Amino acid sequence: MIRGPLRLAIVGGNRGGRLEQALRVLAAHIQLTAICDVNEDVLGAWKLQYPGVMTYRDYRHMLQDERIEAIYIASPMPFHARQATLALLAGKHVLSEVPAIQTLDEAWELVETVQRTGLCYMMAENYCYSRSVLTVGHMIDRGLLGELTYMEGGYLHDCRHLIAHADGSLTWRGQLHRDYNGMNYPTHSLGPLAHWLGTNKREGDRLKSLTAFTSPARSLQNYFHEQYGGQHPAAQQGYWEQGDSSVVVIQSERGVLITLRVDWTSARPPNPTHYVVQGTAGAYTSGRHEREEDWIWLKEISPKEDDGRTDQWEPLSHYQPQFDHPLWQEWGHEAANFRHGGGDLLVFVEFAAAVREQRAPGVDVYDAATWSSVFALSIESAAAGGRKMDFPDFRSKNRGKDE
Repeated sequence: MIRGPLRLAIVGGNRGGRLEQALRVLAAHIQLTAICDVNEDVLGAWKLQYPGVMTYRDYRHMLQDERIEAIYIASPMPFHARQATLALLAGKHVLSEVPAIQTLDEAWELVETVQRTGLCYMMAENYCYSRSVLTVGHMIDRGLLGELTYMEGGYLHDCRHLIAHADGSLTWRGQLHRDYNGMNYPTHSLGPLAHWLGTNKREGDRLKSLTAFTSPARSLQNYFHEQYGGQHPAAQQGYWEQGDSSVVVIQSERGVLITLRVDWTSARPPNPTHYVVQGTAGAYTSGRHEREEDWIWLKEISPKEDDGRTDQWEPLSHYQPQFDHPLWQEWGHEAANFRHGGGDLLVFVEFAAAVREQRAPGVDVYDAATWSSVFALSIESAAAGGRKMDFPDFRSKNRGKDE
């Protein structure tokens, strides 16, 4: 039983910086106890801000600190799964950045470790906790969109500046694009859709199968040619495994059709929160950028044009705060000041509450494993020309049953 603020440690001091603003709001709920990072300058900066915090360069050493009750994993993506498993085995609750895993073996190991330890594991998919996503989910739960039949999700965000260091060597993101060809960052586009479907929940749907395709790899080749010259290896044809755009088509057990697109290397204005929902009694489409409205249509409520027959879209904001999610009703005043529609605060609110109340969090280990498994499944599907791949049932307690 956790008494008082949750004593939380961060591994990955740079990406973990998103917690810093949340700490000021959640002082009664979360206490920063330790920071782990390989960079002494990063540790020093945290120490200046929080003089009482312990600093570590060795992750396993930090896990021996008995004062720490939970770990926030904000390290580069390839470390997420192993660091989460080690933390759970050390008796620590875990909040992990996305995606949770890269391989299906990592997914099964993570699920089995959570089941064995009984500790709280949550994936910090902040896009599930934006105000608009919470509102639409609340309306779906109340039946206002009817039966869901089709959904779209997209993460389209030019992140080429994060691919390489100043000297042209690759960051972990660059290495990801160099070595894998599939949907390598799936949870921002899939997470909200899966939440709306209630996947892995008692009365919810389940993701059944996917097929994956990728476009040619051109953007990073051109970018490195422009930035570092034509002799740089990354400017050469065939260097990049990952195509510019990755598209995945998913079918659920109830027949819902889902299309996903991820592209974070093409030159274009950002559209990192592209979502579409079609139901038998309503529809929703997100704005293309922060200055554009989200739109919704509800068969029984929305107005019609002057001809009396043609339906009208309405701004989603017309239904707020009436249909705001209870979480936003409680925390929205503070969350409105945070990035990603408030999600950067609400993931920490939800995690701390789940640990304190000894319950499953909103994005639990089964969600984390299923949504993140798109990475591995899409690579295999794309390599085989779009072969259909079945999602493992991580609740089956039978590793490999569906593989």
